[in-house]
Amino acid sequence: MLISNAQFLFIIYLVLFHLNLIVNANASAKCRQAEYRVGGECCPTCPPGMYVSRHCTEYRSTSCASCTEGTFQDGDNGREQCFACQHCDAGLGLKVKKSCSSTSDAVCEVLDGFFCSDSNRGGCRAAQRHTVCSPGQYIGQRGKADKDTLCLHCTDGTFSDGASLSCQNHTKCESVGRVQMKPGTDSCDSECGEHGPHKVLVSGIVLSGVILMALCIYPVLTLYFENHITETAQPIVNRTAWLRTRTLQKPRGRELGG
Repeated sequence: MLISNAQFLFIIYLVLFHLNLIVNANASAKCRQAEYRVGGECCPTCPPGMYVSRHCTEYRSTSCASCTEGTFQDGDNGREQCFACQHCDAGLGLKVKKSCSSTSDAVCEVLDGFFCSDSNRGGCRAAQRHTVCSPGQYIGQRGKADKDTLCLHCTDGTFSDGASLSCQNHTKCESVGRVQMKPGTDSCDSECGEHGPHKVLVSGIVLSGVILMALCIYPVLTLYFENHITETAQPIVNRTAWLRTRTLQKPRGRELGG
């Protein structure tokens, strides 16, 4: 169906009219920089360190209030409350690097023995304790503030208790003149002991020495005790003989006197 020129012009007019309404609506929906929209109004924002305590109206401007302790606002805003400051919890491996203020959040860093697992703006939001290497492993790289400890496994023939920077070779018992009692593992060294024949030989030498000393000391002790007994008994014998002689002489004297 054909349309007349008048109808065509009317359609063009309606299209342009609606396009104009859409453009004007979008323009009115956008607020200028340092403004925020509330309902149909564009209100001035509050500066850093403050929050909106009352929105603007057609007749008054925005009312702002300072952030309370433990909260902050780090830029122009139309928020009705400040952000809570981050807490650097020592129990989570964190300590304060920079304290919180009304215009900036706190910045945390890790304690010794921890590494940061979630960094943010030059600080750390979460930390983990450095891994402790297990026996059979050695420390390939010590843990840092931004990296965990690197643990590596010992190769065959070596061992570590988990606290060393390298694995040690197992002791070769034969090289030190001993015999292996228990083979080494990745966490402990070989156990060495004395050779069997060598131990018997040493015991035999010691026993022979003791017997030889006893044989040498026995005659000396025997002679000493014999002399000691003789010296002790001789005065007793002499005293007995003297008493016997005196006893025999007394009656004879009485007879001569009578």
